[in-house]
Amino acid sequence: MSNQPEIISGAVHTDHRGSISFINDFLLDSIKRFYTIEPADVTIVRAWQGHRTESKWFHVIAGSFKVVAVKIDNWENPSDDCEKFEYDLSANSPAILHIPGGYANGFKALEPDSRVMIFSDFDVQQSAGDDYRYDQNKWYNWNNISNSI
Repeated sequence: MSNQPEIISGAVHTDHRGSISFINDFLLDSIKRFYTIEPADVTIVRAWQGHRTESKWFHVIAGSFKVVAVKIDNWENPSDDCEKFEYDLSANSPAILHIPGGYANGFKALEPDSRVMIFSDFDVQQSAGDDYRYDQNKWYNWNNISNSI
C-alpha cells in the first residue's frame, strides 16, 4: 500500500443476464468493520475527520461523491496549506479509494440518493482513540463543486 491516497480500480462485466461490478484487487485482510453513509441531501458536507494511523477505504455504491484527502502536517495545529488530493467517485465506475493513516478526509454527495460504503482497519474503540476533527471549511471550498460528475 502507498503512503498516499490511491484508487483501486474495478470493472463491470455485462452479458444477457445483467451486469456484475467487481474490484478484485481490493483485499479484505486488514478490514475490521464497515459502514454506509447516505447524506440527507447534496448540501451536506462531512469534513474533516482525520486519523494518524487508521486507514479508510471508500466505495460508492449509489450516486457519486467528491472525496478530498489532506495530508496532515501537525495534528494539534495543522497549517492551512496542507497537501490535498481530490477524487470524484461514482457508482458507475467501480473503484475503491484508499486513504491511509496520516490524512484527514472530507466528502460531499454530488447527486441525490448517493451512498458510500466505508471500510476501516480499526474497530470502533481503536478509531475513537485516533480521531481528529477540524472545521469543514479549513482546506476546501465545498460550495465550488458541481453537483454531478
